[in-house]
Amino acid sequence: MSTLESFGRLIDIMDELREKCPWDKKQTFESLRHLTIEETYELAGAILEKDMNDIRKELGDILLHIVFYAKIASETGEFTIKDVIDGLCEKLIFRHPHVFGDVPVDDDEEVKTNWEKLKIKEGNRSVLAGVPKSLPAMVKALRVQDKVRSAGFDWDRREQVWDKVNEELGELKQEIDRMDANRIEDEFGDLLFSIVNAARLYGIDPEAALERTNRKFIKRFDYLEQKTIREGRPLTGISLDEMNIIWEEAKKNDDTPA
Repeated sequence: MSTLESFGRLIDIMDELREKCPWDKKQTFESLRHLTIEETYELAGAILEKDMNDIRKELGDILLHIVFYAKIASETGEFTIKDVIDGLCEKLIFRHPHVFGDVPVDDDEEVKTNWEKLKIKEGNRSVLAGVPKSLPAMVKALRVQDKVRSAGFDWDRREQVWDKVNEELGELKQEIDRMDANRIEDEFGDLLFSIVNAARLYGIDPEAALERTNRKFIKRFDYLEQKTIREGRPLTGISLDEMNIIWEEAKKNDDTPA
């Protein structure tokens, strides 16, 4: 079966589900929204795990949602899956003049800069207009920084960012000494924003980096907890020094570098 035939089969299945399945018939844009977000995070998790089988499955789930939304819209005459695909194709061609036109580029950074300029031509009047308001804060910080970089608002040398990180850390410590809760929150935000900026400049995805640390911490804490259970001792009755000894054992047994 060709790719085109497989996609047609999916469309036919979606049509039949929408007509005959009680659950599928009830769904709306609003009812599917939180499920789509869930599927996106599941895909992100599979990518972090480098599990290609799960990545394939999760991509299928997201594709189902795209087809589902288009089917719902087609029923009210708003748009169809063909409109979605045609619009995407036109956008890709327009935003890649170095491939489909005669605009020369030297590297991927120049491609990204041109991409943002073309988006403004399409009607996005502000450089930051395309950043979704509902993004998680860390992801949003990275997108904001990446977009303003394409407009030339960035450090001359990436090493300069560490002066900013240290500056924000110093300001946070000052506010902690004053114990002003609002100011402490402001400075924590500034520090985190500067850390995200540093990660971007060194080619690190801060969301992925933090999630790796979350998983590493959970794995090590599970080791600590399971060992105390095997020994018949409640975790709450163990001293911090004893916990640290077991924690170091967990680090030695962990394949992930400390």
